Amino acid sequence: MQPRSFPFALALLTFVLTRAALAEDWPQFLGPRQDATSAETGLFDRLTTNGIPEVWSRDVGTGYSAPVVLGSNLVLFHREKNEEVVEMLDASSGKTRWRQGYPSAYRDPYGYNNGPRCSPILTTNRVYTFGAEGKITCVDAADGRVRWQRDTAKDFTVPEAFFGVGSTPILEGGLLLVMVGGQTDSGVVALDPETGVTRWESVGKKNWEGLPMHGWPGDLKVQWREWEKTASYSSLRTATVHGERMLFACMRQGLVALNPTNGSVHFSRWFRARVDDSVNAMTPVVSGDEVLISSAYFKSGSVLMRLGADNRSYTEAWKGLGLEMHWSQPVLHGGHLYGFSGRNEPDAVLRCVEWATGTVKWDRSERWAPHSADQPPVFGRGSFLLADGRLIALGEGGLLGLFEPSPAACRELGRWQVPTMKYPCWAGPILSSKRLYLRSENRLICLNAGK
Repeated sequence: MQPRSFPFALALLTFVLTRAALAEDWPQFLGPRQDATSAETGLFDRLTTNGIPEVWSRDVGTGYSAPVVLGSNLVLFHREKNEEVVEMLDASSGKTRWRQGYPSAYRDPYGYNNGPRCSPILTTNRVYTFGAEGKITCVDAADGRVRWQRDTAKDFTVPEAFFGVGSTPILEGGLLLVMVGGQTDSGVVALDPETGVTRWESVGKKNWEGLPMHGWPGDLKVQWREWEKTASYSSLRTATVHGERMLFACMRQGLVALNPTNGSVHFSRWFRARVDDSVNAMTPVVSGDEVLISSAYFKSGSVLMRLGADNRSYTEAWKGLGLEMHWSQPVLHGGHLYGFSGRNEPDAVLRCVEWATGTVKWDRSERWAPHSADQPPVFGRGSFLLADGRLIALGEGGLLGLFEPSPAACRELGRWQVPTMKYPCWAGPILSSKRLYLRSENRLICLNAGK
């Protein structure tokens, strides 16, 4: 056999490198940069009522946990009967590679499903999950063998949550960082990823006691209560600000900025609705030296904070009701936020908001209702991801949409009601290797997102 020519080898290498550059993993909640964006290109640029091709689909257990993808591996975290199940699938076929389950007795007190809420974390050799009852599990990515498990409800003094545990952990600097919501000062903890041993505990009475309660009537200050819930449904976010790695945790009481290596608190800012039946659920959005928090409960609205040069102080750039995010995540692009504002289906609004000022540039009502021939489907409280210069939306009723991000007007490029996706679709869409993965309470679908 004659050796391949240099031009052929160079062309092959160029093809391989180009393909590798265009593909990107989605190994954690909100993707590789924790901001619901992907660097992939060559994706579909129009969407008709015929949709895009299905690669595979399958029935799954209940839950609101979005899957994660690394290479050819996809991990799904769901509830089947009386077990929380960590399941490794082949990302291209949906076939099971291994399955690991453990007992779960969780029952949602408000009648929602009983499955896990947090997304897994997938590395080359480990999978980490955080179940609805607060069990943190580390399994081997090769075969699903349990390496360690901790029950945070027993290991820390954790008041019962409203809807189970819903804050996805994060890996940072050789530590597994987890919002457990423990009392008295164990709101956030760091665990050794290999052993599960606690490395530090922080956030609680020490940082909240005596702080001003912003947005509440009168000159109120925090008086700590030992039974107070401290965990929220906002996931942890890390970022580099002024050259320093920072951990941002939007707890039930508000935003806390920490040093992720030791848990020391840089600053805390109260941010909570005035009524007890309320939660913070949006993960902080970070850009440069600014961080945004938002809530949809009882006119909490949003606050944009600019950190001081020492990262130990902040000033408020703006606060207002232009953006009220519930459980989905807005996408920041070109100095503007795009998201589905509103707490409930009747007040859902697709909105573009200027990052620097909080000014609403445009909005469109997205009140959700079961569609019929004379009632076209809308997105309701949808979720976005940004890729290839376009916004891909998944509505809570299973409507897939494509938008051009523009502060000038709402520019929709098409929509398609995915036939087997039904309400509620509360896990955001994810993208990897030109495959778009959508999850409802009982269905997981893989679509071909390439042109």
